[in-house]
Amino acid sequence: MPNIVEVNGLTQQYPGSSQPAVRGISFAIQQGEIFGLLGPNGAGKTTTISMLSCLLSPTSGSATVAGFDLIRQPMQVKRRIGLVPQDLALYPTISARDNLLFFGSLYGLKGADLHRRVNDTLKLVGLSDRANDAIEKFSGGMKRRVNIAAGLLHRPEVLFLDEPTVGVDPQSRNFIFDNVESLNRDGLTVLYTTHYMEEAQRLCHRVAIIDQGRIIALDTPQALIDSLGGGTVVLGIPDGTPPAIDQTLRALPDVLDVSRVDHQIKVRAAHAQRALVNVIDALNVADLSISSLDILEPNLESVFLDLTGRRLRG
Repeated sequence: MPNIVEVNGLTQQYPGSSQPAVRGISFAIQQGEIFGLLGPNGAGKTTTISMLSCLLSPTSGSATVAGFDLIRQPMQVKRRIGLVPQDLALYPTISARDNLLFFGSLYGLKGADLHRRVNDTLKLVGLSDRANDAIEKFSGGMKRRVNIAAGLLHRPEVLFLDEPTVGVDPQSRNFIFDNVESLNRDGLTVLYTTHYMEEAQRLCHRVAIIDQGRIIALDTPQALIDSLGGGTVVLGIPDGTPPAIDQTLRALPDVLDVSRVDHQIKVRAAHAQRALVNVIDALNVADLSISSLDILEPNLESVFLDLTGRRLRG
């Protein structure tokens, strides 16, 4: 499939900040895929979305959406994207229908076509029966669903969803998942940002893991998970632990690789639980103590922890 979004060396340095919020990231999104940006709060996800939505000018780098240049052709880009921001962009005292009628008119919709699109999007997000209720009477999850409807009114080619499930109830979260999957089956390309690894694993065809403004890994969720093998045993070690123990652990059954970072030894294994017994035995034979022990079962959370030494949600 052709690329509908192409990002090359995009950087954002806010005035007065000592460090860039986004540091020269590059990626491409294929037409018809759900592409995830997975990372902790403050990693640069929202800043990236803001630049791709033409709300924030990049400090450097370039990007195109549907073949249109972010800097030189912002109006053409805006016509082809739907943006669902992390912060709710709704008027609380008027109804869901009136909110959507207003936002639809901003997109240039009018008359029967506008009313038809409002009805269609309300039905899509499961709120037809609450169309005439004021937004302030809605739950957090229902407000999120109206927010998504607003981003779909003009039939965008690419939908940007920035942390769409933050603060919502489980029922609304599942409804949002079902909506995203249904829209994608109908051909809509989605850029989905989240710090919940289970969302990225369920929804995304490919995931870019972003941390401190940099993309540190990019692949399918399964390929990223498979990179851990059957899991990783992480051992906290004291100063002075001899390097020879690394080679001893590397020779054990089920062990695929051993690496040392700061005060940790990481034992990547074909089967982490099974390897753990042999690892502990080897440490006892060598009369070495450990200060901590953690087993990272293979998922995107443990991939992030393996790459950064930190959890997605600390």
